[in-house]
Amino acid sequence: MPIRIKKEAVKRGIINRVKEISGIDINTCLQCKKCTNGCPVSGYTASSPSEVIKKLQLGAGEELLDSEIIWTCVSCATCFSRCPMEIDMARVMDALRVMAEETGAAKPDGNMPLMNKILLGTIKTFGRTYDLGAMALYKAGTASYMKDMDKVPMILKKGKIALLPSQGADKKIVKQIFNHLEKARKK
Repeated sequence: MPIRIKKEAVKRGIINRVKEISGIDINTCLQCKKCTNGCPVSGYTASSPSEVIKKLQLGAGEELLDSEIIWTCVSCATCFSRCPMEIDMARVMDALRVMAEETGAAKPDGNMPLMNKILLGTIKTFGRTYDLGAMALYKAGTASYMKDMDKVPMILKKGKIALLPSQGADKKIVKQIFNHLEKARKK
């Protein structure tokens, strides 16, 4: 039996909004799955980066915003470095996070959205991440004040975390980036 394709407008889901926010055209994806094969978190989530792209290409809507991978993605850019089409999946995931926040989509178990918000806040304030400040804010936000505190002296002793924020970042440029993103979000 032949398949008939009707000449109708196909529902595009949220793909256009993702492109608008991220600037990434994911329609160029070849589905080679190199992004998924290198992803350090894809084995721990129900969806992989290549599946997210395929779902968007097939017209996925806001149900994709409930996926835990958008909050689990660590934005390490391994996917981007492996992609033959140079699709910056971290930017796509950031766009999906923005959309999830805008729509009030379901948050995953745990505190990934809180940590994301705190880290971005420290970058906005100091020009780069301030780990000790982020830890303190996270502890306050989760009311887990004493959990893992026994590890802090060793972390400080080994120099893995600084007591004061780094002064090396150009705060003006970082502020311009955040202002640009806020203006783009309002459009």
